[in-house]
Amino acid sequence: SCFGLRWFTPTNEVPLCGHATLAAAAVLFHIQKNTNAVLTFVTLSGELKARQVEDHIVLDLPLYLTYPQVLQEVEELIKAATGDMVVQDLRYSPDTKKLLVRLSDAYERSDLEELQVSTQSFLSAEKTGKVKGLIVTLKGNSSGKRKGHDFYSRYFAPWYGILEDPVTG
Repeated sequence: SCFGLRWFTPTNEVPLCGHATLAAAAVLFHIQKNTNAVLTFVTLSGELKARQVEDHIVLDLPLYLTYPQVLQEVEELIKAATGDMVVQDLRYSPDTKKLLVRLSDAYERSDLEELQVSTQSFLSAEKTGKVKGLIVTLKGNSSGKRKGHDFYSRYFAPWYGILEDPVTG
């Protein structure tokens, strides 16, 4: 019921990857037929728990607090990611070294999808040394007849050797 788990990009080991943790739990539960009620993964982020609930797998992942971020300190980085788009909120997690950029509710999914970014522009624009991941997000469309999405996001991490996480992008 207890396993070591590590995640790697092409250039670095990373402290957490939720999608890969879910995949590991799915293999253990469904392919290996592990009968334990709860699986524990020992990771760089501490112990992560996975359990089966009916036909789903539920993960208990760490909660990392975020704090307001002063725009001027990371303005060049945000401009590299979003151009002149209006930013509604800006948060930073010192635990994960991730910057969360929430775009104005006036934008739609297509606006987020159309962002054109480059590794070099991110690397040269991040001058604080504290950002290792950039999440650009906006409110989804979760109302109406068809259930939509609560939010849309793209995750960029050229500091770890990947311009954009293909799972979230």
